[in-house]
Formats: sequence, C-alpha cells, structure tokens
Amino acid sequence: MTEEQKVSRSLAGIAGIIAAATLISKVFGLVRQQVIAAAFGLGPAADAFNYAYTIPGFLLILLGGINGPFYSAVVSVLAKRKKEEAAPLVETITTLVGGILLLVSIFLVIFAPTFIDMFAPGLKVPGKELVRAIAINQLQIMAPMAVLAGLIGIGFGVLNAANQFWLPSISPLFSSVTVIIGLGVLALQLGSKISTPDYAILGGKVLAGSVLLGAFLQWLVQVIAQAKAGMGKFRLRFDFHQPGVGDVMKIMLPATFSSGMLQINLYTDLFFASLIPFTGVAAALSNAGLLVQTPLGIISNVILVPLLPIFARLAAPEHWHELKLRIRQGLLLSALTMLPLGALMITLAVPIVRVVYERGAFKGTDSELVASLLIANGIGMFVYLGRDVLVRVFYALGDGATPFRISVINIFLNALLDFLLIKSFGAAGLVLATVGVNCCSVLMLLFLLNRRLNGLPLGQWSLPIFGLTASSIVAGVASFATLQILQQFLGGNGLLIQLLQLVICGLVGLVVFGAIVAAMKLQEVNIFVFRLRQRFLKR
Repeated sequence: MTEEQKVSRSLAGIAGIIAAATLISKVFGLVRQQVIAAAFGLGPAADAFNYAYTIPGFLLILLGGINGPFYSAVVSVLAKRKKEEAAPLVETITTLVGGILLLVSIFLVIFAPTFIDMFAPGLKVPGKELVRAIAINQLQIMAPMAVLAGLIGIGFGVLNAANQFWLPSISPLFSSVTVIIGLGVLALQLGSKISTPDYAILGGKVLAGSVLLGAFLQWLVQVIAQAKAGMGKFRLRFDFHQPGVGDVMKIMLPATFSSGMLQINLYTDLFFASLIPFTGVAAALSNAGLLVQTPLGIISNVILVPLLPIFARLAAPEHWHELKLRIRQGLLLSALTMLPLGALMITLAVPIVRVVYERGAFKGTDSELVASLLIANGIGMFVYLGRDVLVRVFYALGDGATPFRISVINIFLNALLDFLLIKSFGAAGLVLATVGVNCCSVLMLLFLLNRRLNGLPLGQWSLPIFGLTASSIVAGVASFATLQILQQFLGGNGLLIQLLQLVICGLVGLVVFGAIVAAMKLQEVNIFVFRLRQRFLKR
C-alpha cells in the first residue's frame, strides 16, 4: 500500500468516526427537541429559552464547535510541537481563555435583562412579560456556559491532536441527555401541569439548568481524557510568555471574529421574531430548523469531509481543470441529496411535524406554524449546502477574506429581507429571508470563483441541476398526491397511521426521483451509487 493510500484510508476512517458520532448526537438532539416540545409546546418556557439560549448557544457553536476557531487554533499549533510541550501550553491557554470568559459570564449575569431587551425588544409589550422574565432568568442560569464553551473548544482541539476523535464528536449528546432526564423528572412531578403558565418559570429554570449541566459534563469527560492522554490537566498556569501562547492567539482571535460574523443573522431573525404579535415564534423556528439541520448536518459531513482535502490538493493553477470537475461534483452531489429532500420536506411538512412533535403540550395549531416554517426551510436546502461547498473552495485557495466580506454584506441583506418579508409572510418570511441570503451568497461566490479560476462552465453545470430540480418537483407532486389518497382512505389521525403515510409517501417520492435521475445518466450519480455499494457491500 502506498503512503497516499494509507493517508486516504486514514482520512476515510476519521471521517467515518466523525460521521457516526455526529449521527448519534443529531438523533439525541432531535429527541431532546421532541421532549421540550412535548413538555412546553410553543409556550412561554420554550419560547423564552430560544431567546435566552442565543448567546450561550452562539458561544458553544462558535468557541466550542468541532470546526470552531478555538479547535482550529489549538490543532494548528499542537500539530507542530512535541507531545511533552503540549501539557504546559494547553494548561496556560486554558487558564488565559478561562479567565477571560469568566469575566464574560459575570457580565452576562449582571446585564441579562439588557441583552434580552436588545435581542428581543418585542418581549416588552403587554402579553409577553412572562416570556421576558423567563428568558432573563434562563440567560443568567446559562451564563457559565461562556467559560465551558471555550474550554470545550480547546478540549476538542487537544484530543484531536492526540488522535482521539470519537469522544469529542460524541460528547455533545450529554447536553441532550441531561435535558431529557431533567424534563422527564419534572414531568413525573408535575404531570400535565408542566405546560401551564403557573409552572412556566420553574420549567424554564429546569430546562436552562439541564443545558448547563450537559455542557459541564461535556467538558468534564474531555478534560479527563485529556489528562489520560498526557495533554494537560485542569490546573492554573500563568506562563503567558511562552511562544506557543502567542501562536495560538494569533490564529484564535481573528478566526473567532470572522466566525462570529456568521451568527449575527440569527440575532437579526430573533429580533424580528420578537416583534410578531403572538408568542411561540422563536420556539417554532427552532423546531423547524432542527428538522432540517438533522439530515443536513449528516449529509454535509458525508459530502464535505471527503472533498476538502481534494480541493486543497488541487489549489495550484496547473490543477484547476481537475478542481473545476470536483466543484461540479460537489454541487451536483449537493443537488442530488438536498433537492429531493427539500421537496419531501415541502410536500410532507404537516405529517412530518405531527409525527415528530405533536404530543403532550404540542397541539395542532403548533404543528401548523412549525409546518409553514419547515416548508420555507425546504425551499433553501440545496443553496445552503451548495454555499458551504463553494466557501470551502475559497478556503482551499487560501482566500478566507472573500467569504468573510460576503458574510458582512449578507448581514445587511438579511436584515432588509427580514423587514420586507415578515410583512407579507409572517414568521415564514424570516426563513425565506435566510433562503434569499443563501441564494445571493451562491451567486456571488460563483461569480467571483468564475473570475478567480479563469472561467467556469456554468452553463454545463446548470443543465443537470435544472434537471434534478425538475425531478424533485415531480417527486414532490407524486408524494403529495399519494398523501391525499392515503388520507381519504385511512384518515389523518393516530401516530401509527401518520407514520405509515409518511413512510409510503416518502418512498413513492424517492422512487419517482430515482427513476427520473437514472434516466439522466449523470456521472456523479454513478459515482455516488458506486461508493455506496463499495462502502456497504464490500464485505
């Protein structure tokens, strides 16, 4: 076996570990959302949580994410140093970052009312006072997650540098498990009263406390594994002048600023969501978003992880012809997976939401709101993943400035579209604004990439994408027609009946889509099918 083949197999093995762990974490995340929905529906406790979680969640994704700036900075520096140098450096970085973020946590506790009013000014109007009070309380409870987020991000990087991938990738499920257990115990104590306004404050506290406990456990298991690997213990070390500290901070600070800009659109959406007269919009956005992000997160890992090292190897001008072919492959694979999935999300939105969420405090009216948001999300699934493919190409070319500049433009564009579309489409307008922003991002990235690579065969690429779009529309229509027929004979009530209808209609849509695509004879489809067969039938 050649060295390149060994590296390829090693990368494939790592990608497999991360994909499996991501799948497990996503499933637990979906169950967590189901438990929250069953306990509170779209009531004050759940709605407030989505406002309160804005800052802690942002920090956990930004600082504690497996692809976040803390992770990237630590891996980049530790990979160039000997193992015996790692422990002192890690302990020093942990002390420095932990101290800074401790001040951030204290700041969040003191000024929680100010932050909630800034992100959700609409909660100060009559009728939303309870949501505001719960959100302030929840933010104060979850404020220590600022410290934990930074430590988790460092732990991700340290363990990956030590060639440990399973534990960091699986550890996010602790937050889901603690929420499931916490709300389960509360439900046993309160019964049906858990969703009443009288117990909304208590429910909000338990929800926020469970999330904080989950983040603490996630950090704890990482620091134990980190110590066992000889990569540093949890101890204070103030040797801030050692060279590695400066190297880490040089990468960490600009990367944190750049990544943080991408999250501002979420704040904009919540700002406008708070202005909608009725409550529950923030919770509905979260519920619909999770239904999209669960399959999207898994599929994006499958597509992006193998392509990233390929893009990097083809960044030199003499390899640009092959790079263009790989870009086409990435975009067509995105279309092949996301377009039919989006079509099914649109046509089967109501039964999907009813099967996943409609139990306990989550009622039929809640399903209608979440389903409308799921339809809007389904429209933009392809451009969401397609944008990520194109951004990775710029990164492979050593250009991080262009995606950053586009993200800054998108902040203002998203605010404008939110303002305009919320008037005509209500809550769904917030999602449609995000779809519009992603479409503009794809067009801008393609335009600039076309100039950067001395021309792209955009006309040739467009034809198969239009074909896949048409195939998805036909599949969606077939799926919807099947649903109407089944509902006439079987009705629409009962979990088993809804689940049966969902499975049958989904299969009909996928079979129709597969038949049309097979007739198109796309090379990328053949490669995709071959890899699946090679992966699952090789034994």
